[in-house]
Amino acid sequence: MQALWNDSEGLFNPASAPDFLPTQKLKDLQLQRLRAIIRHAYDHVKLFRERCGANNLSPDSVRELSDLGKFPFTVKTDLRDTYPFGLFATGMKDIVRLHASSGTTGKPIVVAYTDEDIKVWANAMERTFSCAGLHSGDVIQNAYGYGLFTGGLGAHYGAESLGATVIPISGGNTERQLMIMKDFGSNAICCTPSYFLHIIEQAKNMGINLKELPLRVGIFGAEPWTMEMGLYMERETGIKCIDIYGLSEITGPGVASMCLHQRGLHIFEDLFYPEIIDPESGDVLDDGEEGELVLTTLCKKAMPMIRYRTRDITRIITEKCPCGRTIRRMERISRRSDDMFIIRGVNVFPSQIEAGLLSVEEALPHYQIVLTRSGGLDQINVEVEVTPEAFSDKIAEVQALQKKIAHAIESIIQIRVTVKLMEPNSLPRSEGKAKRLIDKRAQE
Repeated sequence: MQALWNDSEGLFNPASAPDFLPTQKLKDLQLQRLRAIIRHAYDHVKLFRERCGANNLSPDSVRELSDLGKFPFTVKTDLRDTYPFGLFATGMKDIVRLHASSGTTGKPIVVAYTDEDIKVWANAMERTFSCAGLHSGDVIQNAYGYGLFTGGLGAHYGAESLGATVIPISGGNTERQLMIMKDFGSNAICCTPSYFLHIIEQAKNMGINLKELPLRVGIFGAEPWTMEMGLYMERETGIKCIDIYGLSEITGPGVASMCLHQRGLHIFEDLFYPEIIDPESGDVLDDGEEGELVLTTLCKKAMPMIRYRTRDITRIITEKCPCGRTIRRMERISRRSDDMFIIRGVNVFPSQIEAGLLSVEEALPHYQIVLTRSGGLDQINVEVEVTPEAFSDKIAEVQALQKKIAHAIESIIQIRVTVKLMEPNSLPRSEGKAKRLIDKRAQE
């Protein structure tokens, strides 16, 4: 693969990055890399070669970018079925790192990187931090988990490549997080949004005013979060909330990032080629149409992913961004096709419930959705913490607030819900990804 850019000083200059290439030059680069990665996968990955043969396809079938739509999809079960190394396209002697998912639903997803892959990943995260307005000299507190999870090391390498000072604190020990944030003068925090909510809460308990610290930006990923939650975090802390997107199967964090204008996420599409498909038919949709995001890695040697179905629902934004980047943006991921649950024939996403309850001033962003079944009928129960001022011992006031929150949710999902008000700090907290949905229907 050709070098990402030439810079004799080895420093990242965002103005010269592929983010700002003229559209035709970007397409030419994408086509060049697509042809190379299809050839590489065809020559070295048995499963991909067999599927191409079954569809009378070969690397020579790629003449233009739209030809990618002829090739077969890759899905998560392919990684589990070939566990652990069946989709590798290089020998172990060229692989310098392995990462893996937690494996809570079976065998873990294993992903591999060559030395060049690590550099590509660092480049993507470097550009992510640049999108967030960070630069050399900033102090970045990295509270993503280190280890087999891709978040910690992905953010770490990118921040170092940017020239920033990295605090590799990992997740947990929230009191220490706040002490370090205050004493070291952190300008940015990297973590899941649900963990940052816990940090906000703990800061109040410790008498720390986050608005008085040098902290100016939060880099939040690894789980979806709504605009309403972002507004809450910004209001409480005075920072800018930047949504980032990635998944281990593609590279980890660094596939796409919001910029400071917060109008969708810029896809680093010289590295990760995006398509939007109809989730049912698999047909490729035009820019602007909502569907499932499919990604192809254009520069990953150890484990190329061709047309990987993410199950994330979004659309490509066609309007130009005020930041000047020419790479396309996608609408932020608010739901996954496999996160959806069906209640009385209606498709419901947890993000819709979150948006509804957070539109009520007294509601806090700590909640759980509990699905139950009574008399053969599915029920949605929402347990949500409310502010201390709103938690009254007067039954009429409690009932009025329950009704207000329920109405806000019902106006979005068009289904009746039962709301239970919870005292502050009564629901479980998460130092990683929050578990928002509990489905008890099979138990009843």
